[in-house]
Amino acid sequence: MSFFKRLLTGVAAAALALTATVSLAQAQTSKVDEIRARGTLRITGILNEDPYFSKDPRSGEWRGFVIEMGKDMAKELGVTLEVVESSWANAILDVQSGKADLAFALTALPQRALSVSFSAPTYYNSFTIISPKPELANLSWAELNDPAYTIAVDLGSAQDQITKAYLPNANILRFKTRDEAVLAVQTGKADAIINTVFNSMVMAKKNPAIGEVYVPTPILSSPSVIGMNYETDEVWKSFVSAWADFNRRVGNNQTWILMGLEPFGITLEDLPAGFDING
Repeated sequence: MSFFKRLLTGVAAAALALTATVSLAQAQTSKVDEIRARGTLRITGILNEDPYFSKDPRSGEWRGFVIEMGKDMAKELGVTLEVVESSWANAILDVQSGKADLAFALTALPQRALSVSFSAPTYYNSFTIISPKPELANLSWAELNDPAYTIAVDLGSAQDQITKAYLPNANILRFKTRDEAVLAVQTGKADAIINTVFNSMVMAKKNPAIGEVYVPTPILSSPSVIGMNYETDEVWKSFVSAWADFNRRVGNNQTWILMGLEPFGITLEDLPAGFDING
């Protein structure tokens, strides 16, 4: 073999060896390794979102049932929990950019699945209305789909998607913030506001003027999932889904949710009839 051929053969072999080494290193460096090396599990947290998240402005301490879930997952990994302040609009972006490892409490909308990978459900949520008008108590979604009813909703939210799918004929008032939607009901501009069960229960407790929580039929149950970066490895995705599935099935997630509702005087018996946290 000529010197030139031997040189090419050696270069090719070295390139193959380097590729194999890089591939092995990549396979061995998982998200779990990254988190353990850092010493923290980073999840997104959203201000004033009881019972999911809430941050004490004086102490900086976070509370809420998502925080308890995050602490348990961090414990399983042998690290501590770090909460990255975010918003519903930015939580997925924070996971995509690597600013946070996970975003809890996402409604599993198909459009969102184009942006992040979803875990198995942590629990199930249902869409409700809150209204000061008792005549709306037993109405179905089909009956609410009428121009006679004015419904307030926060623009671009999961509940906004529900109005588009189930209430195309109703008079929908879309607001930039949930507070504006609540004010519309409180001042009589809207007959009801749509939200999810846990938010609705706390909102009604904090502000009795907006009325009672009702669950129109059919019950629209939606899985709440954890969002993960698509680029992370399968070991990490498998772990997060296994954590979610196990804790839902054994009842831990329900326990943490009820702990988050407890400061507002809400118990399991207070949740609307027909609603099931576990689906």
